[in-house]
Amino acid sequence: MPDADAPIRVLLVDDHQVVRRGLRTFLEVQGDIEVVGEAADGAEAVARTQELAPDVVLMDLKMPGVDGIEALRLLKEEGSPARILIVTSFTEHRTMVPALRAGAAGYVYKDVDPEALAGAIRSVHAGHVLLQPELAAALLADSGPQVPQGRGGALTDREREVLGHIAAGRSNREIARSLHLSEKTVKTHVSNILMKLDVADRTQAALWAVRNGAAGDS
Repeated sequence: MPDADAPIRVLLVDDHQVVRRGLRTFLEVQGDIEVVGEAADGAEAVARTQELAPDVVLMDLKMPGVDGIEALRLLKEEGSPARILIVTSFTEHRTMVPALRAGAAGYVYKDVDPEALAGAIRSVHAGHVLLQPELAAALLADSGPQVPQGRGGALTDREREVLGHIAAGRSNREIARSLHLSEKTVKTHVSNILMKLDVADRTQAALWAVRNGAAGDS
């Protein structure tokens, strides 16, 4: 069982050394965050993630060779439990939508306030999905085959309730407190929801909830 007091292990992935150095300098003064390694491209990111087992990977998108999106897909195929937080200078939806579909837990821009970056790392590590409203709308507007339709009718009332909380971006711990359940029970519900909706992760489940009117006001 993970140590709740252990620092969040972070891997920095960017092809610019000065960017990695700047991120490391700031993050190393955070008492609850530990930079465990760096990578300069997507291929190295995959290898270093396998080697170091970070909790969170800060991933650039545009890199030579294997880019960030391909690295995300490779990590997802390998079943890596690491949460991937995109750090990007891109603001166009056509760039971010594929990253989120590939398994990213959220994104921040490279000009983000340092404290906000630390908060984003803590947030995705806690199980949150960092999805800005305008990007959620872009994802939902895309009617491509990668948007899972699922079988929402198969969900129990409790599972639909949990799904509403997932769509609101809440972590398992927060859902447990709100519904007066154990975290283990919530985790079981989440696993059942992903299986029944035939989606790979919480981001896709949240999108399904919004698309199908299951988000509610939880």
